[in-house]
Amino acid sequence: MEKAVMALPAEVLDKGLEGADGFLAWKAEEKALLDQLFEAEYERFARKVIALDDDPTGTQTVHDVPVITDWEEESIAEAFRDPGKLVFILTNSRSFSAARTAVEHRRIAERVLAASARAGKDFLVISRGDSTLRGHYPLETDTLRRTFEETGAKHFDGELLWPFFKEGGRFTINGVHYVREGAVLTPAAQTEFARDATFGYGNSFLPAYMEEKSGGIIRQESVFVIRLADLRGTDENCRELPERLDSLEKRILGCGAAYLPMAVDAIEEADVKAAALVLMRLMAKGKNYLIRSAAAAVKVFGNVSDKALLSREELLDGCADVQRGGLVIVGSHVKRTSDQLEALRASGLALEWIEFDAGQYAAESGLERETARCTALAEEAIAEGRTAVVYTSRTLIKPQGASPEELLAISVAISDALTGVVGRLSVKPSFLIAKGGITSSDVATKALKIRKAMVLGQAAPGIPVWKTGPESTFPGISYIIFPGNVGTDNTLREVVERLTRS
Repeated sequence: MEKAVMALPAEVLDKGLEGADGFLAWKAEEKALLDQLFEAEYERFARKVIALDDDPTGTQTVHDVPVITDWEEESIAEAFRDPGKLVFILTNSRSFSAARTAVEHRRIAERVLAASARAGKDFLVISRGDSTLRGHYPLETDTLRRTFEETGAKHFDGELLWPFFKEGGRFTINGVHYVREGAVLTPAAQTEFARDATFGYGNSFLPAYMEEKSGGIIRQESVFVIRLADLRGTDENCRELPERLDSLEKRILGCGAAYLPMAVDAIEEADVKAAALVLMRLMAKGKNYLIRSAAAAVKVFGNVSDKALLSREELLDGCADVQRGGLVIVGSHVKRTSDQLEALRASGLALEWIEFDAGQYAAESGLERETARCTALAEEAIAEGRTAVVYTSRTLIKPQGASPEELLAISVAISDALTGVVGRLSVKPSFLIAKGGITSSDVATKALKIRKAMVLGQAAPGIPVWKTGPESTFPGISYIIFPGNVGTDNTLREVVERLTRS
């Protein structure tokens, strides 16, 4: 475990820190001024924002934004033709091997460049990754940068790591990334997420994390940290805010590095907006940056407004037969998901519990038989008006001696089999919830065959809802994408309860 990085009380999010590295809370007047400055700059920001999402959960802060689930040439051309500023392209690369991730990101970059040239529109690429720092980083951003620069079409001046995601309780303070656990902010490397079999890590201080993940290519002492104290003004009349942002811009330009790696503090959206304002100013001067972020920065660069959580009526709109049961598919194995399953089980709702035996992966045709068995049970329940909960056995499959790539391949095989339950259904459920990143992506692309969907909004904070397109297996259904690591113990129960009780 890392040393010298301590947990913080969650109350610092409201009260701030004292001392030389401290920060003060935003004042209402400062936020109002920041909004004015941001909107004025955004009017001049002409770039198409392409969010490459390594699983479908990245849409968890936006609404009325399209998601395209492939990166064929015509699909990316369609993204540039879309009248909105922001488009998501689902890569699902968190389920890929490193080799495949590199191949596909090179292909995406080449096609983005071609579509940009045809449309005559510049772009900003955001590599949307996990707020708990798992995924193919920096492989994805490195591949994008090299491909863009090899063509001579675009030179990059820096890259930002920006994992803040308030709805999930992920905050960055003085360069250290934290995960909120009750009343405590725990350094990310000291949580279960850092022990991920494929994407584990040992540093919460983002410059050290960047050095670790880059194999020493990025040196932590070369990383410029944009701190909360750089972003927030202090005087009553807000005069200091523009000066502070001007100073930050000059310091970024004055670092003198050919390619400047940066890490960004944030504990609320105003922090993201302030740093984004500085970046947009720099881009207006011809600078180019790659961004690796969680969902919050995507929302800000798309200038997406806030929206209330979706009502039961909105979630069930488009369902021809609300008397049918729904379907909940659970593949995630993180502790939060298991705790949420137990809370759902204790709810007393009339649910059909179906355990998918993941251990059958080792038997010949074992997963195929499990898919057929669970599908039959789920179909019967849905047709009779009961919601089926199909969940993988809670013991994580980790054969001794297996490499991270082998473990990922096993996980993908199990996800494919679990996803098959949705793909084989002959009855349309009243709603569909998929829990876990790989699971939700496989359900979207392989089972539901979604090519393009519209993000309706959120069922709960950080839990996006897609409206499936006419080409999908179940057109017009609300598809609820429930990240494995988001929500309280009761969030899954609350969402299912809202959908199953009139």
